[in-house]
Amino acid sequence: MVEKRLGALPVAAEFLRRLDVAGIVDGICPGGASARLTHGQVIEAMVANRLTSPAPLVRVGDWARTWAVEEVFGIEAGLLNDDRLARALDAIAPHLEKIAGTVGARAVAEFGIDTARLHWDMTSMSVHGAYPEQDQDEQYPLIGYGHPKDRRFDLKKVQAGLAVSADGGIPIHARVFGGGAAEVSQVVRAMRDLSQLAGEQKFLMVADSKLVSYRNVAALLDAGVKFIAPVPAAQVQDEVYAALDLARAQVVDWVPGRDVGKSADQREVYRVLEDVHTLTGPRKRDPVLRVRRILVHSTAHSKGQQAARANRLAKASAELDKLVAAAGGRHYKTGEKIAARVGVIAARRRVVSCLRWHITEDEADGPRLHWHFDQEALETEAAVDGWYALLAGIPRTTVGPTQVLIHYNGQGTVERRYHDFKGPLAVTPVFVQHNHRVAALIQVICLALLVFCLIERQVRRALGPQQTMAGLYPDNRRVRPTGRMVLYHLGELTLRIGTITDPPMVQITRGVQLHLLELLGIDVTRTHRPRTLIVGLRNSGPDAPASSHGRSVPSGPALA
Repeated sequence: MVEKRLGALPVAAEFLRRLDVAGIVDGICPGGASARLTHGQVIEAMVANRLTSPAPLVRVGDWARTWAVEEVFGIEAGLLNDDRLARALDAIAPHLEKIAGTVGARAVAEFGIDTARLHWDMTSMSVHGAYPEQDQDEQYPLIGYGHPKDRRFDLKKVQAGLAVSADGGIPIHARVFGGGAAEVSQVVRAMRDLSQLAGEQKFLMVADSKLVSYRNVAALLDAGVKFIAPVPAAQVQDEVYAALDLARAQVVDWVPGRDVGKSADQREVYRVLEDVHTLTGPRKRDPVLRVRRILVHSTAHSKGQQAARANRLAKASAELDKLVAAAGGRHYKTGEKIAARVGVIAARRRVVSCLRWHITEDEADGPRLHWHFDQEALETEAAVDGWYALLAGIPRTTVGPTQVLIHYNGQGTVERRYHDFKGPLAVTPVFVQHNHRVAALIQVICLALLVFCLIERQVRRALGPQQTMAGLYPDNRRVRPTGRMVLYHLGELTLRIGTITDPPMVQITRGVQLHLLELLGIDVTRTHRPRTLIVGLRNSGPDAPASSHGRSVPSGPALA
């Protein structure tokens, strides 16, 4: 008997079929008539590879041999060699935006995704390698230095931008950018892409503080696009927050998901006030923009800032006390050296505003350091704890300040998708030589992320309003299924190929796998090649269904 890993291949194939990825790619990038595989088939295989066995793009043919790729996708393993994958990436590289936009529109229509609120953000991926600028194609995103999210300033990088729907957290819009692309410069372009994707439906664009520039806000207002974004800290002085009366702020009747189940005194409490924020243009003739500003106070932010300040003060105190003891010694014989060291400590521990110090000279003992923290400065700093501001390009008559905050708090959805992007889908490391292939590969991984999120959304919607199920963890507690857990449990499915007399058999080891397949509406007996399959439950357990006997089911038409 020959066994192959089946895993989530049938699930990936069904969602790729509904998205028509192969058809869209082949329509935009037609291959030669004599080709044994179309570019669309190769791209679908790469997406399936990323969903089931994320790894650097090498030896994909070996993966296809051990997995049931031929049985599900009808692709011979030997055809998925490095050269064929590279040619597929070369073919789609000039058309990445069109492919992404068409697939995104297909996802919205096919799965009924609500685009009323979209969360936009960018992230960076560090690249290990030289990638000299003269060897890169300037028509594609350039791999270079910039402002990395992971603080690896020593590495070149490439960036990706995602627009994620509030409905299920689906990345319906994805773009690849060069490592040096400024995020603030991509907002208008993203807004135009999202407007085209949403069509006639009005949508709300939620983004981070990079949205708040005069040019971006003016473009959004001119286009009639509603938006929410946090105001950069530099644009709101601490004196503004210090003058606010917390007692006059409106308490937001909303509980974050992480606080559900906690007692009232342990939950985060939000309060909001509202005023007007003004933006002036770079030229004198530019009109002044006046936009709603929501001033938010969060008890959790306040506690976090208090704890961070106490930590900074404690570390600064320890280092300053150590310097006091060392003053006049071998390393700190002069006041200049002591002053230089104080400056380093104050800057590194961020206590410049509250640290007061002076140096005295003693003929016998040498220079001496005296220091203390200014209590009044600390109280002024504490007065602004927990406050931040949101800019809202929404009429007050339609959305009040509390609802603005609730909309913005959904921004964590796009951050979670970037976690999936770099975690379960393993966007790095990338072993690709040319920058246009790097961009194409990242776009393929964005397609894999789209399928990943649609799988998660489908399971949750099928579970009903509670969106929880048991059997995903050993303790059998009820939790909300994630895409990672769904793929993990389905990853144990195997396909026994069989012989002429014995039909193939899908071996299912646990009842939770059957449950997930039912929620997804997937029939694992539907393979590319018409045949009869046996679905067998190899062993029973507490989560196994009542009947564990194999059943013979004729296969249906092709999945992909």
